[in-house]
Amino acid sequence: MHTAVLTDRERAAVQAYLRLLHTVRAAFDVAPGPPDAGRPPVVPPAVLAEAEQALAEAGLTGNEEEFFRLLHTWYPPQP
Repeated sequence: MHTAVLTDRERAAVQAYLRLLHTVRAAFDVAPGPPDAGRPPVVPPAVLAEAEQALAEAGLTGNEEEFFRLLHTWYPPQP
């Protein structure tokens, strides 16, 4: 049975993912040039590395279903 209480490592993984998500969204929002320029926004490698490390430390690497269940529990979809 799952609970809504996350371990410290699970919480760190969710928080790192949310930082990555917000960074990617911000990069798309401020991408230079016309929308059809075809240049992808740059996401700092450190942000991606932090998320990957947090997932690994929480034992969630390769277990997306469990990770997104935790994410949904801790950070429900925003209207």
